[in-house]
Amino acid sequence: MNIAKNLENAAFYFPERTAIIEEDRKISFFEFSRESNRVASALTDMGVQPGDRVAMCAPNNYHWLTFYFGTLKAGAVAVTLSAVLKKGELSRIMEDAKPKILFTADEKLGDIDDTKSSPYLKKIISRQGDISYEKLIDMGTNSFEMIDRKRTDTGAILYTGGTTGIPKGVMLSHENLMTSIHNVSHNERSTPDDCALCFLPLNHVFAQVHIMNSTVYSGGSLVILPSFDLDRVIHAIERQRVTKFYAVPTIYVRLLSLNALKDKLTSLRYCFSAAASMAGELVREWKTRMSLNIYEAYGMTESSSMVTYNHYHRHVIGSVGTPVNTIEVQIRDPAGNLLGPGEEGEICVCGPNIMKGYLNKPAETRSVFWDNWFRSGDIGLIKEDGHLYIVDRLKDMVITGGENVYPREIEEVLFTIPEVQECAVIGLPDKEYGERVTAFIIPKEGRHVDPDSLKTYLKTHLSPFKVPKEFISVQELPKSSAGKILKRELKRQVLDKG
Repeated sequence: MNIAKNLENAAFYFPERTAIIEEDRKISFFEFSRESNRVASALTDMGVQPGDRVAMCAPNNYHWLTFYFGTLKAGAVAVTLSAVLKKGELSRIMEDAKPKILFTADEKLGDIDDTKSSPYLKKIISRQGDISYEKLIDMGTNSFEMIDRKRTDTGAILYTGGTTGIPKGVMLSHENLMTSIHNVSHNERSTPDDCALCFLPLNHVFAQVHIMNSTVYSGGSLVILPSFDLDRVIHAIERQRVTKFYAVPTIYVRLLSLNALKDKLTSLRYCFSAAASMAGELVREWKTRMSLNIYEAYGMTESSSMVTYNHYHRHVIGSVGTPVNTIEVQIRDPAGNLLGPGEEGEICVCGPNIMKGYLNKPAETRSVFWDNWFRSGDIGLIKEDGHLYIVDRLKDMVITGGENVYPREIEEVLFTIPEVQECAVIGLPDKEYGERVTAFIIPKEGRHVDPDSLKTYLKTHLSPFKVPKEFISVQELPKSSAGKILKRELKRQVLDKG
């Protein structure tokens, strides 16, 4: 099994159909697969063997896609990294993954100074690196026999944070990935006539599996943008006649602020929101103005994306749907006992979509499983009709604008600032972002913290979405008898004050 076979199948059945649209360029499935072959053959000639790790750290573009599928065709493991990682963040992940090859953008080269001379890293693919992408393609050949892998072999490693804020490499097998790719395509009724838009980062499980891989699997067209830009998104939808739109709640809020929205998005037949739960009023407003539902599902990196899906035939606002094909969901209490309908507890998932484990972290892997059941860390309930509802998160993670933020990582940087005595970072409700990252700070005696200075400092150490949108000076923080800061209590106090 190799999920790159999906691209080869599409190239066989629909060779002349448009696979990728990037700006004014349209690339057929035949061209897409052939260029991926050139990447695969060049990587093989450079010594990449089945099971080796090949990393990608670059913005969304066509070359990212050919490198991804070329890596898979060569039997290697695609390690997909965020293009907005800062130097320290990127160095830690590179040391954990130890890729043999890194495909990256020139502007990221300064962020990997610490790892350039590492013995595991043989080549950096970048114009100012060891070899340019263009030269790599010239080295390759149009024909390449894809290397078959076992279904349990790792196909991709995607990094996600934990309750500690330390990134963990989620190892997803070809079977894990293929399960979700099929489930997405089936539940969304995807066809070769669909045209999907992707501006969300391809290193993330949602864009990589739910959007990109499922579109290739179904033989549809993918419009690729480097990031979200409102004008470019509207232009792409209108010009390319996009039928499937994927976004996070923040973006739907932005779109709903536009006049004559329906006239701008006439080609859309399907809308999906990921990352954070959509407020019910936003879903209803979208339905009123667009005559379209916003579909939601439940999933995470460890589940290769989709676990549940809010169906075409019964769209329930507020729910994330029912379990998809071959996936089981249970609600359990802290002791692992099964709970009944309507009872709140931890959401646990079992199925062929669940990860192999965390790279180099056997203890953490064991801690998130009860036998074959993955412990999501989320609190939910299943009603009598089988629909799942998300109630809360066990973790301190904040989801802002569709991005996962882990407070401890921010707090550790804040503690390096001389003026900060204590701090706590939490997420507060925000209509546009879902949650806004908010830092509460106790200044050292006689010191003053300036929010603008703090923000400037953090921007040099953290990815932009992790930088708090608000800094609040306080005299004390709620604590337990053991001295632990009670973040839920802090959040409750803030909300009670209104």
